[in-house]
Amino acid sequence: MEKKYTEEVLLTKKKHGMLMLLLVLALYAAAIAGIIAGALHELVALVVVCAVWLALGWILLCGLRVLKPQEALVLTLFGKYIGTLKGEGFYWVNPFCSAVNPAAGTKPSTGSTSSAGRRKLAGEGGVSINLGDESMAMAMASKKLSMKVMTLDNNKQKINDCLGNPVEIGIVVIWRIVNTAKAVFNVDNYVEFLSIQTDSALRNVVRLYPYDVSPNVDTTGDGVADEGSLRGSSEVVAERIRKEIQEKVDMAGLEILEARITYLAYAPEIAAVMLQRQQASAIIDARKMIVDGAVGMVEMALDRLNKGGMVDLDEERKAAMVSNLLVVLCGNKDAQPIVNSGSLY
Repeated sequence: MEKKYTEEVLLTKKKHGMLMLLLVLALYAAAIAGIIAGALHELVALVVVCAVWLALGWILLCGLRVLKPQEALVLTLFGKYIGTLKGEGFYWVNPFCSAVNPAAGTKPSTGSTSSAGRRKLAGEGGVSINLGDESMAMAMASKKLSMKVMTLDNNKQKINDCLGNPVEIGIVVIWRIVNTAKAVFNVDNYVEFLSIQTDSALRNVVRLYPYDVSPNVDTTGDGVADEGSLRGSSEVVAERIRKEIQEKVDMAGLEILEARITYLAYAPEIAAVMLQRQQASAIIDARKMIVDGAVGMVEMALDRLNKGGMVDLDEERKAAMVSNLLVVLCGNKDAQPIVNSGSLY
């Protein structure tokens, strides 16, 4: 069965870099003095020992490691994981240890973004990683792992919503590494892994929601129709995407802090039709409100006339009056009244 690294081993007692550097320099000085003294007193053994030290002593300097704040270094010795250096400091470790960072070969982005530290990964989603500044970009390019909060910018994707309408949507994911052992050893490349899982989670969640509120649509899976939609429930959708991404990247030792929708629109091929549909719906709603108000005003006018006893109208005249008032109140243009100077009958 394949081994899964679930815990990282922190090497906290390795901050001896300065001491080791001074010791090596002191031994170099002593070796030079020993060679001189051995040559003067013809001490061949001393000269040989000092010469060997001068030739091989530099190997100890290969174990020196310098880390800045929010940086980590995963170390292996002859292929075996021995621990992680985390936090700023001047360290000394076994000089034969090698650092591992599978995401060090991520190529710089050539997309539309202009951020200095953004890196784009190959794939259908066109996902790029925004490292925020030059120091983080250099950390990603080296064997060091950045423990800072980073941004994954997922470019626009075309996905069908639950009604089959193609929509374009883009999200931004805020993430960071919390377990260096998982990030390095459990997946081939944790950045590409996050990119692919983000693309998958985005598609899975968007397919459950309509673009706008639609009747008889269940977005929560409880069997009851609700008013969830991509446009009206963006925070709920984003949180659902974040949780699904988190479930998928737990094995890679990553923490998803936040996911936000940055772009949402109908696909160009149906955008014009959907705009007409929205306009028609708005016109119908407005007309409905106008008619409801007009009916209420006519009813109020008839009640006032009947209570005051000003005019005694039969059913035919009431019908004519109601018709005229509705035409005036519901018309798109100002009414042009005709004054009757004769009798009503």
